[in-house]
Amino acid sequence: MEDQGKKLREIMEKKNNASENHVTDKSPGKNKGPGNTAESKKSRIITVASGKGGVGKTNLAVNLALAYARTGRKVVVMDADLGLANVNVMLNMIPKFNLYHLIRKQKTMKEIISETEYGISIVAGASGFSKIANLSDSERQYFIDELSTLSTADIIIIDTSAGVSSNVLDFVAIADDSLIITTPEPTAITDAYGIIKIIATELNSLNMGLKLVVNRVKNAAEAGKIADRMINITSQFLNLKLDYLGFIYDDTAVSNAVLKQKPFMVIEPRCKASQCLQHLVGRLDKIETRENGGFGSLFKRMFKGDS
Repeated sequence: MEDQGKKLREIMEKKNNASENHVTDKSPGKNKGPGNTAESKKSRIITVASGKGGVGKTNLAVNLALAYARTGRKVVVMDADLGLANVNVMLNMIPKFNLYHLIRKQKTMKEIISETEYGISIVAGASGFSKIANLSDSERQYFIDELSTLSTADIIIIDTSAGVSSNVLDFVAIADDSLIITTPEPTAITDAYGIIKIIATELNSLNMGLKLVVNRVKNAAEAGKIADRMINITSQFLNLKLDYLGFIYDDTAVSNAVLKQKPFMVIEPRCKASQCLQHLVGRLDKIETRENGGFGSLFKRMFKGDS
């Protein structure tokens, strides 16, 4: 296993170096546009997670992607829920292939990625896997090699399953920004703290790029109160840095969009919720990416011997 892991790490490092050399090429006419400048050396990976289901995680992931796409960036949303995939449902799409076919080496990433009418691409989720770490060596190699092809995108948004599993932790580890979503409900707040605690314990890092987003709030004051409480608790009891990224209003436009299976950023681009998403993108753009994030990090975690 160690020899195999070493060999594959070398493959991944070559891929990363080739990607960086391509992006930093300063030849005329290259590297133009937002998120693809000579100073930008890698894709920004944003993982969206929550302590429980029903807090709007997938809705935020999809609409955040649209908000980024409107700034001219190339965006991919990967549905990393290996049990209950929802991204394609929200977009009223039935992809022919998904992560199952990729993991089983039946298809390539290029073959399973789907373009949408909204200017973003999606990788549909799979089912039947409890954890990525259970893959065989050859399946792992294929998965990482194909996953790395997404690095041509400016923004990669990973919608994880609700709660905590090794898959969620893997994708939090590789993210430049991990958005923890909660609502004002006491159970949602408790579960959000629960996932943060597990992340702090399992990943053993004081700066994982964790950012709190409070969804379905009545006003900014309500969101701020919840954020202050969460930040103080995580700092005091977990010695972990948690940043408050922002909030999303409780907006009827959101529920209406869900029923129509269309993003609220499309149906109501000027509604309160859409404006909140645009503010989140603006704040994320001001934050530098983590040095130890990226698919190389996932590669190392998958081959460190965990089962």
